[in-house]
Formats: sequence, structure tokens, C-alpha cells
Amino acid sequence: MSRPVPMTKEEAHKIVDQMPGNSTWDDLIHEIYVREAIEQGLADSQAGRTKDVKEVRAKYRLPE
Repeated sequence: MSRPVPMTKEEAHKIVDQMPGNSTWDDLIHEIYVREAIEQGLADSQAGRTKDVKEVRAKYRLPE
């Protein structure tokens, strides 16, 4: 299982600064969640913690 990727204050400020002025707390939480999911996925990929699409499809019997 992947661990959370550390975030700097500078990165947090960038997220807030790039959001529209009428953003809500929910919008901010969503942006942070998406960013964390992407960072964790990249870290998993770099560490070799991924599975081939065919393997996943076979596990869940999804058509190719």
C-alpha cells in the first residue's frame, strides 16, 4: 500500500492561488484529493507497484 506523499506549503499555496475566487472549501478538498491521488499513483508506478491492465481485467472478468 502506498504512503501519503509529503506536500510543501508552497505547493499548497499554488493550489489555492490557481483556484477561482468563488471556490468553496469542498472545491479545495477535491483539488487536494485529486493531487494526492495522482502523486500516489506516480509514486506507485515509479516503485513498480502496478499491475498490467490485462491482469486487472482478468481478475474482474472485464472485456478487453
